[in-house]
Amino acid sequence: MNTKRKADTVSFTAKGQIVIPAWLRKEFDIQMGSKAVVQATADGILLKPVTRHTIGKLHGILKRKPGGRSFAQEWAEHKREERKLENAKDARHRS
Repeated sequence: MNTKRKADTVSFTAKGQIVIPAWLRKEFDIQMGSKAVVQATADGILLKPVTRHTIGKLHGILKRKPGGRSFAQEWAEHKREERKLENAKDARHRS
């Protein structure tokens, strides 16, 4: 990581949404549909992206059943299902 304590300013929408600056999205490999953990800390709000890189760091932390699907396979299936739901939702809104 090359953050070097660089900072940026963002604005909240009425719904509490923000746009993560492009340099941070690139640095943390945040793509459309990426998830994040949001946590209250003594210093404020901590936002931790859950990306392929993050998942890779956790490789081996959860034991899998012998002969079962790997976490990567389960995650890929989860993402496929998520995309199907999003596409169906988009199709309903376009109709």
